[in-house]
Amino acid sequence: MSGFDNFNTDFYQSSYSVDDQNQAGYGYSNTENPYNKQYGQYDYSQPVGYASPGMMQPQQPYTGQIFQPTQTYTPSPSQSMYSSSFDDEPPLLEELGINFDHIWQKTLTVLHPLKAADGSIMNETDLAGPMVFCLAFGATLLLSGKIQFGYVYGISAIGCLGMYCLLNLMSMTGVSFGCVASVLGYCLLPMILLSSFGVLFSLQGMMGIILTAAIIGWCSFSASKIFISALAMDGQQLLVAYPCALLYGVFALISVF
Repeated sequence: MSGFDNFNTDFYQSSYSVDDQNQAGYGYSNTENPYNKQYGQYDYSQPVGYASPGMMQPQQPYTGQIFQPTQTYTPSPSQSMYSSSFDDEPPLLEELGINFDHIWQKTLTVLHPLKAADGSIMNETDLAGPMVFCLAFGATLLLSGKIQFGYVYGISAIGCLGMYCLLNLMSMTGVSFGCVASVLGYCLLPMILLSSFGVLFSLQGMMGIILTAAIIGWCSFSASKIFISALAMDGQQLLVAYPCALLYGVFALISVF
């Protein structure tokens, strides 16, 4: 026991005691921190910041209907502008210049030489019908054993260029190259009938010569009628029909020979 007493005397002596637990520690006192009170000293009479369930305010009832929102959606000005622009856009075929109604009217005008031509429709630059008729003319020549696609397009381009220069010199208003190509291409339709007839029969006899001359007159008369109605060239149909007859005569020679 003497050794244990010596150990206590040699141990580090501290001034801390158990009674100091109620004192302030780490720089905080009981007056500044009320939570350091003992359990028996806490004042439970103070009001607590919680409300009883009965004292809660009732929620506002929902007055709307299911699937029917009370506030309607109004698009922004940019969205309404885009939607209106899409609604006002023309169809795609009309933007590409393909109008089947006008194509049909031009075809009937060519097939009926005595029918009056509508100048407003004939003055349009429509190349969809002429391209189809040129392909059909080359296809009928191909059925006869004549591969003449290059000649067809080459002669068409040279003929359109010559007629374009001639009509601009003769008319007061002038004409575009697309309009000339459109009219000459539509009037190639009777020549397709001639080449189709040449698939079944020979065109080098007397009947073939008469039929070829009639087809050339048909094409040139239809083209000149359309040109004078579109360009207001009254009294000049024969002057316009002569160069048209020369152009379609070259196509007739390709069909016959």
